[in-house]
Amino acid sequence: VQLQASGGGLVQAGGSLRLSCAASGRTFSSIVMAWFRQVQGKEREFVAAVAWSTGNTYYTDSVKGRFTISRDNAKNTVYLQMNSLKPEDTAVYYCAADPRGGVTKGEYYYWGQGTLVTVSS
Repeated sequence: VQLQASGGGLVQAGGSLRLSCAASGRTFSSIVMAWFRQVQGKEREFVAAVAWSTGNTYYTDSVKGRFTISRDNAKNTVYLQMNSLKPEDTAVYYCAADPRGGVTKGEYYYWGQGTLVTVSS
């Protein structure tokens, strides 16, 4: 599975961005797609995930109510709509995929390149 992330950029606090992650290559009957983020010097942390077959979603507490993860089956793409952005959301965002899924980076085998999100105060 190849993952191509895009959509990062610079935004003011309170603004919005939408990240995209296009998947190609090997397909699975069921797979979990997720977004993680990483600040330099810190561990990569879970942000959100969606189970492709059911559409069930999962979020870390700090983004609940502000971020929405969704998928487009026809485009094999997962999105992360980020609203009410805060400076502490600044990070490199990575998309990931795995048949198992979970909330830790070790549970994901496939990774896309990162896309930088910078939120200015």
